[in-house]
Amino acid sequence: MTEMKLGAKIAPKKRKIASLDKRKARAGWIFVLPFLIGFACIYLPIVIDSIKLAFCELNMGNSGGYTLTWVGFENFVDAFTKDPKFVKVLTTGLGELAFQVPAILLFSLFMAVLLNQKMAGRAAFRAIFFLPVVLSTGIMETIELSNVLGSSLGESAGIDDGSGAGGGQDGIVSALDVETLFANMKVGTELVEYVVGIINDIYSIVNRSGVQMLIFLAGLQSISPSIYEACKIDGATGWETFWKITFPMISPMILVNAVYTIIDAFTTESNSVMSYIASVSVQNKERASAMSWVYFLIVVAILGAVAGIMSMFVFYQRKD
Repeated sequence: MTEMKLGAKIAPKKRKIASLDKRKARAGWIFVLPFLIGFACIYLPIVIDSIKLAFCELNMGNSGGYTLTWVGFENFVDAFTKDPKFVKVLTTGLGELAFQVPAILLFSLFMAVLLNQKMAGRAAFRAIFFLPVVLSTGIMETIELSNVLGSSLGESAGIDDGSGAGGGQDGIVSALDVETLFANMKVGTELVEYVVGIINDIYSIVNRSGVQMLIFLAGLQSISPSIYEACKIDGATGWETFWKITFPMISPMILVNAVYTIIDAFTTESNSVMSYIASVSVQNKERASAMSWVYFLIVVAILGAVAGIMSMFVFYQRKD
């Protein structure tokens, strides 16, 4: 019996080979690891200090140090009761968001559909529309925020209309111009004001649509041409093809762009709420920290609501 045991060959242990999904997951964690390390070492301590400051009172010492005294929600209450401008600036910022996000999504989708067509110089047109994204960073963004060009134009005389006064205006068009255009249509004043706002803010909309345009282009190019060929054979029009094929297939990209645009609109330096909180922090850092967290929670709530509502209408193509 012992000889049989000695003579028997011991079966080698099978080496476990990781599946493709597990290897991809590990590779993903490796790519994300630098961000996680940076967040844990740099950003997380700052976030914790900001939370402490929002619930405490800052007392500066004579030797340059400081002490924190716990005051609970007093800074949050003061932000709404003792600061008369915060609520107004906050509601104005939310109104700007409700205006800008749909305009940016519609413009970027419209341009992506046009730039996806076969035409001469298509790559050059794509580069031109993405160029503002590159230029609106760093020192160029600082120059733009200073509005040097706008102030110089504002100081110059406007168009002479024969009245002897300058005809300069803050925007490209006024509500009166659009009302004249829609004089024979049943259009409400809200739509007129929205159209006027889009026209007057077209520069900012174009500048902030480059990334969304690229994402939409990637989604449009991922749609199989055979699907469009089948629609053409069935006699579907371009309008029907867009709403029955193109729009559902890029609906995940619409959700991604909506989330990205909301975050970008809330965190840009030109945002009125961000600018006001920065000005408050000069005099009262505790109240500014409380305002920041109120603003952050509102952004998270809006993102959750938008993502939850849009997710119900998103179409995901099955690979199987």
